[in-house]
Amino acid sequence: MINKEKNKKKYSVGIDFGTLSCRAAVVDLETGEEKSGVESVYAHGVMTEKLEYGATLGKDYAIQDPRDYIEGLSAIKKAVEAAGIEPNDIVGLGVDFTSSTVLALDEEGMPLSFKEEYKNDPHAYAKLWKHHGAAKETELITKMAVERNESFLSRYGGAVSSEWMIPKILETFNYSPKAYESASRFSEGGDFITRFLTGGDNCSIGGAGFKTFWNEKDGYPSTEYFRSLNEEFGNTVTDKLCHTLTKPCEKAGLLNSRGALITGLPEGLPVASFVLDAHAGMPACGITSSGELLMIMGTSTVLIASCEEYRDIPGICGIVKDGIVPGLYSLETGQSCTGDLYDWVVSNCVTEKYFAEAEERGISIHALLCEKCADKKPGETGLVALDWWNGNRSILQRADVSGMILGMTLETKPEDIYRAALEATAFGSRIVYENLLKNGMEINKITASGGIPQKNPLLMQIYCDVFNAPISVSSVKQPGAYGSALYGAVAGGYFENITEAAKINGRNISRTYYPNEENARTYNELFNEYVLLHDYFGRGANECMRRLREISEKAKKI
Repeated sequence: MINKEKNKKKYSVGIDFGTLSCRAAVVDLETGEEKSGVESVYAHGVMTEKLEYGATLGKDYAIQDPRDYIEGLSAIKKAVEAAGIEPNDIVGLGVDFTSSTVLALDEEGMPLSFKEEYKNDPHAYAKLWKHHGAAKETELITKMAVERNESFLSRYGGAVSSEWMIPKILETFNYSPKAYESASRFSEGGDFITRFLTGGDNCSIGGAGFKTFWNEKDGYPSTEYFRSLNEEFGNTVTDKLCHTLTKPCEKAGLLNSRGALITGLPEGLPVASFVLDAHAGMPACGITSSGELLMIMGTSTVLIASCEEYRDIPGICGIVKDGIVPGLYSLETGQSCTGDLYDWVVSNCVTEKYFAEAEERGISIHALLCEKCADKKPGETGLVALDWWNGNRSILQRADVSGMILGMTLETKPEDIYRAALEATAFGSRIVYENLLKNGMEINKITASGGIPQKNPLLMQIYCDVFNAPISVSSVKQPGAYGSALYGAVAGGYFENITEAAKINGRNISRTYYPNEENARTYNELFNEYVLLHDYFGRGANECMRRLREISEKAKKI
């Protein structure tokens, strides 16, 4: 342990790799203050139609260029400079990454997309978490797991998501055999970054446990299971996956000369094993025990909680021992589309006069729409929506369903549609919340974190009324980067464990929302309508959404 008495001013750095950018933060380990935060926007963004070099992408693709991740590491140097501190006063570095973001790496640990021969092959790039191109592979993976009674399936709520690693690897195997054969390792984005920074060839329990079917008792599924997917795919588990695993707070390695050059941090600095981006928000919000639910709300929403004993819960995304807090089982569940849905409404359902008004008044278009719909009572719009614009992550685990808005008339206005979108994501979160309660999870407190909860009081009051329960909003500005810094501080020896580290922020809450009883009653009626639609279109009674997708795919090929 570092001597805190003699060296009171010590710091840790965390870097959070999100969907559109990465953010670095410097944390004062004595006071918990976030000294600085710097964002680096990805130059290539999310590629959904074509690659930079011209290759056309398939349906539901979401590809990123790993060069953006490496360039984003420079945000660390800028954050340290902005904090006005000496790099030698930093005790550790933590990394979190949106997941499952999957890369095919060569023997040196570098992405295949860096090679000239693969620059026009989408399977050689990073497949972002919301890449849903592996839908058919996902069906096969789930089907064979059910037929073979594979024990791993129950840990993932009974179904596999196309957002996870194995479907994306099988997709590469099917559509780019050359890239599959050339890949020495398929890696989570976070493991790629820690390997790039340290040279250490290991992977985190979080990535392997939540996204790659690994657990502490059985390891990965058997070679025989992988062969059941394709005879030539059998050796994937032995030859293409990492088998040296590290827990949160453990060192992935020490910063090498390459990492020191790009980050400006001292060579030899401990770098913690990566954690999933939302998971880093748990200690950032002071949550390191069972009984609390955390909603990390951004482009999507991740809901996470911990418990002391293993539980089989249908519809979750995974339950992993030591995955977030050593000694506890932590489970993840969530929604594939939150902020992305609000942005879609703005981009496609709002007329020019609204934008002109927002510009004239000097406010954002989102703020204007919230203002216009804030005085409407629950149910007044006459609308109810399904929030499946990017499929359903939980509890249906279906990428082939789509969004819908029911009840529109000639009187429907853009702000009505916007409010329906806000309500839809709240209903989707309530389904997840109630599923946890029905399956024995004890939840005594709900906390929301991320930029959206801090910026949008209307949305949080809607969530509170829909849940009919108090919801607190964390004041942490960058939960991913902040939490990663705490893991880095433990790896660097400043704190004994993540529970001790999480105490430094004092559980700062910016505001707690309490339900309005009248609103809650009305929302309960609307929620019942949402559930009817949810089950009708999502549980097989009407496969119209899937058929529409199939018709669309056929039409585009003609």
